[in-house]
Amino acid sequence: MAEPLRDIHLPASVSWWPPAPGWVAVALVLLGLAGLLVYLHRRRHAPRRAALREWNQLAARYRHDGDAAALAAGLSRLLRRAALVRAERQRVAGLTGEAWLAFLDRAGGTDAFTAGPGRALAEAPYRPAPVPDGEALLACSHAWLRTVL
Repeated sequence: MAEPLRDIHLPASVSWWPPAPGWVAVALVLLGLAGLLVYLHRRRHAPRRAALREWNQLAARYRHDGDAAALAAGLSRLLRRAALVRAERQRVAGLTGEAWLAFLDRAGGTDAFTAGPGRALAEAPYRPAPVPDGEALLACSHAWLRTVL
């Protein structure tokens, strides 16, 4: 007599872990690209972060001491370094007085330096009285940094 047939045995279902080597390679490539993008973004914005950090220190010092002449000198140095980062060195390094203020206005798309509180950057070293409005000077320099960098 014939033996009865046994039922079909299905194999165990495939587990999602460990992933196939191809998926591991895809994940590593994606992680590498994400890391590269983060690195490039941080490197591109490093001068901006450094300049804004220095601006915050100058603002805090001015608000604590009230020394507007030191504020104007510090902001002038800061803006000069920021301009050297973003523009051609030969074009920016030798600018002084009205030419420097005009460059700041052109680069920032404003007139706050030639016709506004930013004039203090050129006048403060030669002025016996302190800068009239340090807060306005802080505001226009902050706007310039955020626009240019």
